[in-house]
Amino acid sequence: MSTLSGVERESVEKKQRSPETYVYESPAALAFELNTRRRIVEAAVALDASGVTFVPFETTRGNRNFWSRTSEGGLRLNAGVLPSDGINDIFRNGRLYAFECATGAVVVLYKGVLDALGEEVFNSYFKNLLLYDWHYDSDLQLTAINNREEAYPGDVQYFKNPDHDPDKPEWQGENVIVLGKGMYFGHGIGITTAEGIITALNRERVPGSRTSAYLLDETFHPDFEYLRRLSAGRSLPSAAVRYTGYAVIARIGSHNYIYTRKKIVRPTWPI
Repeated sequence: MSTLSGVERESVEKKQRSPETYVYESPAALAFELNTRRRIVEAAVALDASGVTFVPFETTRGNRNFWSRTSEGGLRLNAGVLPSDGINDIFRNGRLYAFECATGAVVVLYKGVLDALGEEVFNSYFKNLLLYDWHYDSDLQLTAINNREEAYPGDVQYFKNPDHDPDKPEWQGENVIVLGKGMYFGHGIGITTAEGIITALNRERVPGSRTSAYLLDETFHPDFEYLRRLSAGRSLPSAAVRYTGYAVIARIGSHNYIYTRKKIVRPTWPI
């Protein structure tokens, strides 16, 4: 525990207190998840500081040396550009980029996974990238739980704004990255608390509305074990990759930890 970062320690301590049982194949599997969660949090903080602008799909833009804008308002990686270079450029030259919050969340996940896997592995699996809404490479393998109390640093959540101004559809909600210690990053709002996210969204309601924005229960994160096996040059059986029921227990110290496998999903909430 003494060698863990703050984000990693918070994740472990929360899992220890959780009524859920978390199962991992090995101590290495837990260590990989903790490291990847930390990298995702670091990527969220970095995107917030990058200078990337929040805009609706109609005015998406990017560095043309790396990305081409699609007619729908997405950014497609240019032929001949390494995926790692395309993602890293967003963080290096953020002022050349503008996109909405779902794309921002996916970019953060890509950057965190890139830093966890390394460029060689990332470039081998995350090819032909398209940054658009909740479109993402199948190797990201997002999984979901329907319990916001079990959200950990590096997870993605959504604040819904049911009475948003219909002339501002970009404010119908906010995709956020859980940073830990009660803080969130939402592209377009920045780093703040849940109350800060809700206050910002409530400013964009229909005049006179008293229906507040709120946090949904759904919580998403990459399939950490799948990614770990990619990094080790191993593959999982297709049944294990796509459905629940594959889990192996590892006891670490005085606590049991879990890794549970869930069906591959795409977030169903709007942008």
